[in-house]
Amino acid sequence: MTGQGLGRAESDAGSVSVEVRSVNQRGLKISPRLSDSLAPLEPKLDQHIRSQVQRGTLHINATFIPSGVVVAGEINVPVLTAYARQLRQVQESIGGDFSIELTGLLTLPGAVAIGSVRTLEAETLWPMLVTATDKAIAAMDAMRLAEGDAMATQLFVEIELIAGKLREIAELAPRVVDHYRQRLEAKILRVMEDRGLEFSPSDLIRDVQVYADRSDISEEITRLTSHLNLFGETLRGREASGRKLEFIIQEMFREANTIGSKASDSDISTRVVDIKCSIERVRELVQNIQ
Repeated sequence: MTGQGLGRAESDAGSVSVEVRSVNQRGLKISPRLSDSLAPLEPKLDQHIRSQVQRGTLHINATFIPSGVVVAGEINVPVLTAYARQLRQVQESIGGDFSIELTGLLTLPGAVAIGSVRTLEAETLWPMLVTATDKAIAAMDAMRLAEGDAMATQLFVEIELIAGKLREIAELAPRVVDHYRQRLEAKILRVMEDRGLEFSPSDLIRDVQVYADRSDISEEITRLTSHLNLFGETLRGREASGRKLEFIIQEMFREANTIGSKASDSDISTRVVDIKCSIERVRELVQNIQ
């Protein structure tokens, strides 16, 4: 699910600010962007975040600002020159006329080194980074939770629609065999009358029984109903359930397809289409659930 959170932590050394933005993703992908003083902590930060978040693409921006009166930043001339040289090469290769803003170059990583930051070991900033990150993730989770509540409401609506259509199919199912018997009997009588022959009712009963066994969808209805109940129970649970819900949806699709293929009735087929449309909407929503 999407979400955004900001966190900040302070100490005598300065302050760390962390911004976390998440977008939908089936797995977990972390894209960190840390200021130079925090960059050595990136592997530890990655592990820390993975212990709290299971799914989504997370964009992390973390910066450290030293406290007190800090000496003016020292421009790293070789780095700045290298940036400018590369930008001129790009300009020559793509053509066009645009200027290279010096202020823009100064914002690039390593262009400016702050004197007081150099005296700090990265590990001394770790407690602040953890605190700020946890606050940002908590704020992001609150936003995602609000989105999840709205999503859960819609999922329950879709599940109830599926259950309603399934109840209608269960009511229509008995007439499928009866209609088949009527059509078959009428067809046989017509052929026999044209040829002056008689037929044995036992043959008709046997054929109808074979058709009834082949088109029986009672087991599929029972299993799909069970899947709907399990889906609801899983959705109400407190643990991360996105992957489990996806597996349940696969089984729901399988049962719906079987019902549609076995019950050769237009009214049932129409309701199967409605069920599959609802399941597809459920699938799209579940892809955003952690």
